[in-house]
Amino acid sequence: MQNENQSASEKINEFVKNNRKAIFIAIGVILVLFIGLIAYLSITDSLNKKAITALDELNGRIDDLSLNNEEDYNTPEVESLLAEFKTFAEKTNGFAGSKAWAVIGQIYSSRKDWSNAQEAWLAVAKKGNKTYLAPIALYNAAAAAEEQGNLEQAIELLEQCVAHKFEFPAAPHAQFSIGRLHETLGNKTAAAEAYRVVLLKWPEMPVWQNLARSRIAVIEEK
Repeated sequence: MQNENQSASEKINEFVKNNRKAIFIAIGVILVLFIGLIAYLSITDSLNKKAITALDELNGRIDDLSLNNEEDYNTPEVESLLAEFKTFAEKTNGFAGSKAWAVIGQIYSSRKDWSNAQEAWLAVAKKGNKTYLAPIALYNAAAAAEEQGNLEQAIELLEQCVAHKFEFPAAPHAQFSIGRLHETLGNKTAAAEAYRVVLLKWPEMPVWQNLARSRIAVIEEK
């Protein structure tokens, strides 16, 4: 047994001796990659903090305007800030960039500029797909599409909202809206199916349960 251990030890030593150059290179590569990863994470964290700080500054300037109604959102001051938010949103990735697009979406929605609002909300969903902002943005984009009369597109966006991996608190409402829009389009079978999903997925939500049951009853009576 001792001879076997010595033999194995000798083999390892011989392997290291014969391949020490390759081993040293491999170790060096691993160290460089590790240092590079640390530097990348440090730079990314610094950039994210700077982006959040810049976004907070822009948000503070909007808050200072005390916007309350549609007219307030159409002033030259808001137009100037909107341009700054767009520039910031287009060049900034991650959470800060998606939050900036959300502010843009809110401004356009307050103006009832539904086409630009929908575009902004879709930008939020795309840039913030890995955050909780995505399903909220899809829901708002669906509302903007409905305001423009694009009901089928609104249904598609609501379906993406409900199916998103991040939980959306208003998902029962979104699912019910899918049924409502199908009803408006005259798709009774699809509407009933959408309402039944509400019954299956959210039994603990009595308000939406009752509304879904009432709509199913109306559809089945016709």
